Amino acid sequence: MTEQGNELRTGTGQGGDAPRIRLRDRDSELRSVEAAVDRLCREFAAGGTEIGDLLAFSGRPGIGKTSLLHEVRRIAKLREGATVLFARGGERQLKEPYHVLRQLLQPVLSDLRPDEFRQVMGTWEEVVGPAIGLKQPKPGARRLDPQGVRDGLDYVLTQLAPRRAPMVMIVDDLHWADAESLAWLTKFAVRSGELPVLLVFAYREDESDWPEGQEFRRSVLGLKGRKHELNRLNLTSVTDMIRAELGDRAEDAFCYEFWNVVNGNPFEVVALLDQVRDQELEPVEENSRQLRELAVDATGMTLKSWLDRLGATTLRFAWACAMLGTDIRIDLATRISTQSAEGARESIKQLRKQRVLTQAPNGNLEFVHPLIGSSIYNTMPDATRLGMHGIAAVEIENAGLGLLAASRHLVETHAGEGDDRIVKKLRRAAVEHQLIGAPEAAQRCLHRALDEPPADDIRTEVLYELGCSALLTDPVATVNQLRLALDPDEGPLRPELRVDATFRLSEVLAHSGELGQAALVCQEEARRTADPAGRQRLQAASFMWHAFRKSEEDGPGRSARLEEMSAGLAGREAADRAVLAMRAWDLTLRGKPSADALALADEVLDGGRLPKGLGWTDTMWGFELPSMLGLTYIYNDRIAQAERLFADAIIQFEVAGWSGAHRGFAYFLMGLARFRRGLLAEAEDFLRRAYRISERIGPRLPLAWDAVGVLVDTLLARGRVDEAWSWPTSSASTRRTTPPPWCCRTPPRCTASCSSPRSATPARPPRSPRPAPSWRSAAGTTPSGRPGPATSPSRSPPTSPSAPASTPRRPSRTPAPSAPPRRSAARCGCRRGSRTASRPSSCWSRPWSTWGSPRPGTSTPSPWSTSAPRCAGSDGWRTPRSTCTRASNWPSTARRSGWSSAPGRSWPTTACGPTGWGCATSATPWTRSAGPSGRSPGGRRGACRRSGSPRSWGCS
Repeated sequence: MTEQGNELRTGTGQGGDAPRIRLRDRDSELRSVEAAVDRLCREFAAGGTEIGDLLAFSGRPGIGKTSLLHEVRRIAKLREGATVLFARGGERQLKEPYHVLRQLLQPVLSDLRPDEFRQVMGTWEEVVGPAIGLKQPKPGARRLDPQGVRDGLDYVLTQLAPRRAPMVMIVDDLHWADAESLAWLTKFAVRSGELPVLLVFAYREDESDWPEGQEFRRSVLGLKGRKHELNRLNLTSVTDMIRAELGDRAEDAFCYEFWNVVNGNPFEVVALLDQVRDQELEPVEENSRQLRELAVDATGMTLKSWLDRLGATTLRFAWACAMLGTDIRIDLATRISTQSAEGARESIKQLRKQRVLTQAPNGNLEFVHPLIGSSIYNTMPDATRLGMHGIAAVEIENAGLGLLAASRHLVETHAGEGDDRIVKKLRRAAVEHQLIGAPEAAQRCLHRALDEPPADDIRTEVLYELGCSALLTDPVATVNQLRLALDPDEGPLRPELRVDATFRLSEVLAHSGELGQAALVCQEEARRTADPAGRQRLQAASFMWHAFRKSEEDGPGRSARLEEMSAGLAGREAADRAVLAMRAWDLTLRGKPSADALALADEVLDGGRLPKGLGWTDTMWGFELPSMLGLTYIYNDRIAQAERLFADAIIQFEVAGWSGAHRGFAYFLMGLARFRRGLLAEAEDFLRRAYRISERIGPRLPLAWDAVGVLVDTLLARGRVDEAWSWPTSSASTRRTTPPPWCCRTPPRCTASCSSPRSATPARPPRSPRPAPSWRSAAGTTPSGRPGPATSPSRSPPTSPSAPASTPRRPSRTPAPSAPPRRSAARCGCRRGSRTASRPSSCWSRPWSTWGSPRPGTSTPSPWSTSAPRCAGSDGWRTPRSTCTRASNWPSTARRSGWSSAPGRSWPTTACGPTGWGCATSATPWTRSAGPSGRSPGGRRGACRRSGSPRSWGCS
């Protein structure tokens, strides 16, 4: 395309009254645009789908990015059938959530037919709809997870793009995009090649021009695509522009000095030409020295220069427009500037004459260039700016645009007046921001409410709301704010809110690995709580956090108190059912009869489903309690019931828009259940999903450790030893200074024989005294203390997914979740008694920081220290781990079902984990002795069954 055929109007390219200019020195960029658009349309017409691309234009302010993008817009609209979406970031709309995405998607989604709209939105309508302004949240809706909104937007675009292909998405001033839009755009750009979409971005590269942080800047600069850095105009182009405006009488020396002064910047060229023309300066060499003085006035744009140029009345209207940002409604600007309709018309006429404003295609106003809007806003006196923001907030709300749009002005108003109405509005705005998945915007509103300040009787409520607003995004801030809300010095907090604040505080502490502190917080507040229901909730929460601890001081006492608490419960209310669920898990941990644990677990459910008040997305008890219930079913061989619970979790988290760690943990639990059933391919798929979600959220999360631990077991069970070994050593989320317990110190000695279940069984070592098991199991917690079971496959599931587990020949006891699988290492081709045959993830409960160090409160080294590992025999003496056997723990059924009957099978090495079977746990002051028959609780006879599938491990 030649220069002569490439004209547009500054600002819009779609009308208006600014002088037409040519895009000069942009031939290579325009050829790239033409080629990208032509390729998109041509390949789509040929049936292509994964044909997306990215074009990025960068440069300093005023270099011509906006003009170039409007030319891209014009070129794309000339293509038959192409859909063009356009949005622009605004310096004033930086704090308005999803501002850019609403500009992009609202027009095209609003034009869809009702049936097509439902197909495009799918099940994400209640998540994406409120975020992009297509509908209001339903009454009683829960707050949305930002990651869930981004996942919903991914789905909507994957459905929309093929229906409106080829599609060109253009975003100008990406550096001024709001954080919520920018977070999605940077992730979507990575995958845009999978859709018939051409993304076109324009942004500044300088660090100071990215107010939302350098992380977004690095993400944008790291995107793969065709990138163009716009250079300054050359002397010939500037000379042509000068002579086109001032005539051919402009001398070469004047043009050369002019080019030096503006440094080839197109915006400064136009601004300085306006000054030269207004001053009627002759373009001769003698006047070239005056150009620098004129350039200061042209680009500096101080308050005095704008007053001289526009006048006080017109400047006030310009201030109102600058406050509104990119899409300026004339009626709102008129009311904010407190002018009459006639006065507003005169101001608009003057501003268009001075090339400050132009008219957008939708009839609203916009600045000819973003730099002009920034210059006008920055000339506002502080008092005037604060006052006009207050007026803008009122007028926007009165216009029916809602508190979401008005809140960015409310946070800019003058603080310190103690206006209760402002505090109330800010609190309502914070709630609405959370309902669309914008917790950071909610926190800005609540921080501003505290600065007002609120009345003493509601200050603690604002602190409580501020802490809850950061639950999904910032645990540290949540802890700080909730502690302040509970501090008596800050003022009284309503009893019901105090109970909830304590529970939320304990929840965040527990998720941060502070299980002991979480339990202590609940215990102390329960003693001060007079309301029976609130006291029961806190006591139950304390029991729950203690149940996940491996180093609690009074485990038997806690179990006895929990038994006493659950004895008189009818099991009808949510709180009663919660206590029964914890009691069922406690019985599972203690190796009590399975029938007792399952009976309590069944009382919790209502028709096989979680009752109201204990759902996965319920905020009263959190997702830990349903997880505990599902794990109870897993370790008592009711895996089909556990799978139903975990399937409900996945669906409920998706519907609620909780697509971050919550859904990842649901995938992990489902993967664990499938692993325990022997469905290894499905287990691997779910576990990989969980790991991908963990990687997307952040590095070194407990979810990643959980997923990798079970995934390693799954890969080993499938015979993929090399791949299993590579996961804990190469995974970014599990790479630590101290290696995790599932990492062996030497490479696995498993060979190709691992894939053959019929490998020869080595001779058993001589039988040694059976080790006394620890009372507590190694399952049930992750390194951070969250629920996370051991991964040893248990007894095979029933043949029918919905059928209950078959009854064993004699009353069975709940298998201790840490009990190793009844599958010999020899069947995998591994040598027993060596560290290389250990199961990777059966020692999760061991804190990373204590690996190889003395246990707390004792000088006894950790069993995982670099010294020779030892087990405790029944006589209390510590014997080398390699000689520790479990011959007496093998059920006789194993021999009848085809397992090798050679005497003296040795324990897998992880059986000697820090709190597992056969460990001398000096840190645990209480242990459970073997039963009267000489069997340990997990080593029960007659309970081993084996399914016909070679992948199912039939013993636990």
